Amino acid sequence: MLYNPIQFRNIELKNRWVMSPMCMYSCENGLANDFHFVHYGSRSQGGTGLIMVEATGVEPRGRITNHCMGIWNDEQAEKLQKIVEFIHKNSESKIGIQIAHAGRKGSTWNNIQIPIEEGWETVAPSPVPYHPTERIPHALTVEEIKAQIQNFKNAAKRAVKAGFDIIEIHGAHGYLIHQFLSPLSNIRTDEYGGSFENRIRFLIEIVDAVNEELDENVALFVRISGTEYTANGWDIESSVELAKILKHHHVDLVDVSSGGNIHGVKIPLFDGYQVPLASQVKNGAEIKTGAVGLITTAEHAESILQNGDADLIFIAREILRNPYIAVQGSFAMKQDCFFPHQYLRAKI
Repeated sequence: MLYNPIQFRNIELKNRWVMSPMCMYSCENGLANDFHFVHYGSRSQGGTGLIMVEATGVEPRGRITNHCMGIWNDEQAEKLQKIVEFIHKNSESKIGIQIAHAGRKGSTWNNIQIPIEEGWETVAPSPVPYHPTERIPHALTVEEIKAQIQNFKNAAKRAVKAGFDIIEIHGAHGYLIHQFLSPLSNIRTDEYGGSFENRIRFLIEIVDAVNEELDENVALFVRISGTEYTANGWDIESSVELAKILKHHHVDLVDVSSGGNIHGVKIPLFDGYQVPLASQVKNGAEIKTGAVGLITTAEHAESILQNGDADLIFIAREILRNPYIAVQGSFAMKQDCFFPHQYLRAKI
């Protein structure tokens, strides 16, 4: 299954390998540069079915750090378009982009909040900081929430114009959308807080707005944290219920990660530690899912697919170590995979 194609709307991925979106903290003014061109281009030469560009801010305050990528203006989108065009011309990979807003976890460097003079005022659903020592974030008004939804829509419009095949909305890891989802970080009493239906409203409205910019030639993924590992917080049961609703709002896949919203929690780490979460969402909501989290071999990836736990395998740290894991796995498994014609003399 790992080397079988899969369809999302009119987008066909040649295999189930995905380069997970990972921040590189290497931009100036949110602009992609030569590093990003080589970074993403090299993974496409390794046969990866889908390349996901890192969390990309929908506004300046949406970045985690002041060296994160952005897509809030046309110049940023044009830089990204060059990467998209190279990958489409020189590989069989598809390319997606994760559009994001860091919310209260923004204005940081090395996981430490930087002074406001060097950064910016953070925003959140409620005036609750991620860590007690951090500045209290500005609680968004309903009018400001609507403006953020428009920021996501504008980012999607630019991404489509740049040629991306897939848009992923980042609703995980304690960033702004996740902050709305969790009853521990969202203590609002209006239509965006309180009940489950109210807390998911921000994400659902973003999904609907982004879908207005898409057609059948661009698919939509949503990344969530399956659980935040804390009593009375966002949990896997909530994730399954959310996924059922996302399915009816034309979301093609739920990319299931975990954690990130509550400081200091203990996360049990083992190979494939988040796969059970992806499995519960896939089977509980009957929606396609992506599995991520310490998956390092083709054999492990294949077993996840064969067990029916997920539909795509998102690789993070291992693909940083080895950009060619997909094609190398195909050699061992005697499967077909893209291999650059320039390198054919090295094909096993």
